Amino acid sequence: MKFLNLNLLKRIKRRFFDIIDNRIRLILNERIFIDNNSYNVNFKDYSSVILRPNILEGGKYIYIGSNSRIGNNAWLAAYDTYIEQKFQPKIKIGDNVNIGNFACITGIYEISIEDGCLFSEYVYVSDHYHGYDAANFISPTLQPLNTKGAVFIGENSFIGLRACIMPGVKLGKHCVVGSNSVVTKSFPDYSMIAGSPARLIKRYNLEKKEWISI
Repeated sequence: MKFLNLNLLKRIKRRFFDIIDNRIRLILNERIFIDNNSYNVNFKDYSSVILRPNILEGGKYIYIGSNSRIGNNAWLAAYDTYIEQKFQPKIKIGDNVNIGNFACITGIYEISIEDGCLFSEYVYVSDHYHGYDAANFISPTLQPLNTKGAVFIGENSFIGLRACIMPGVKLGKHCVVGSNSVVTKSFPDYSMIAGSPARLIKRYNLEKKEWISI
């Protein structure tokens, strides 16, 4: 048991110094793009940029298309390890995506943000969550990460201010998510959703070319 605790402490210490190293690099590199890319983010071409992120980890698992922009102070991370767990993460951001300031997008499995999406500020997207087994008598920080599946946000969708997209959620194309919403389940194309938990409030009628209340 002592050996396991010592091993855990070593991993936490290593993680702490990794965070410090990450912060130093971010201060030195205020804009991350294809020619200034010490994080090995997979940029499709020169037209996309990440503006002064707060945290950027697992760049080799992050793919960004053309003409996309991630605003200031984002937390963008794909984790392949967490304490003693191992993952194969992938975060895919398509073409012509605009993500506002202070976004938090973190993955251990798969997150796909399709072409043309627009995110307001302080949007949260994650495919995982901390386990919490009270019988362990330890902080949630030290408990395993779990996932309910991939997150998918369809093309040309709009995600409002401070909205949260939770693990396993799939949104169709041309969806609208209201401000401060917490999306815990999936919705089809042309859905307008809002609330906590989010519910369907309107559907777009292609024949009438208008949003129809549900």
